[in-house]
Amino acid sequence: MTVDIGLTHVAFAVADVEASVAFYERYCAMRVVHERPAEGGVGRVVWISDLTRPFVLVLVPTTTPEQPLGPFGHLGFGVPSRADVDRLAALADEEGRLALGPVDSGPPVGYWCLIRDPDANTVELAHGQEVGLAVLAAD
Repeated sequence: MTVDIGLTHVAFAVADVEASVAFYERYCAMRVVHERPAEGGVGRVVWISDLTRPFVLVLVPTTTPEQPLGPFGHLGFGVPSRADVDRLAALADEEGRLALGPVDSGPPVGYWCLIRDPDANTVELAHGQEVGLAVLAAD
């Protein structure tokens, strides 16, 4: 039996689950790993993951908007290259989602941009951050 220990999820109340799933698939390489009917049978609750660790975003449909994460508070996603940051920032700009960047902040922050999901939550896409190195050094 596997026991979940540590940070396992972040949950968002979202206006449109399908739009949020499409956003996180397109920009963050995530996919649905679990779904079930929402309370009251209206819509569905989904868990999405990038499959790199036991962590999911939980998307729960709501008709009551909540305060979004941001403008500075954000979810951070690492991408494979600077070109990916550029490509995704350009796509976000075309869709009216780009909030800032791309910016080259050098080590340990790297090359990054900020974009907005369908519910105005802030998402950072970055290459060259040294989070993994910091965690390994602390072990």
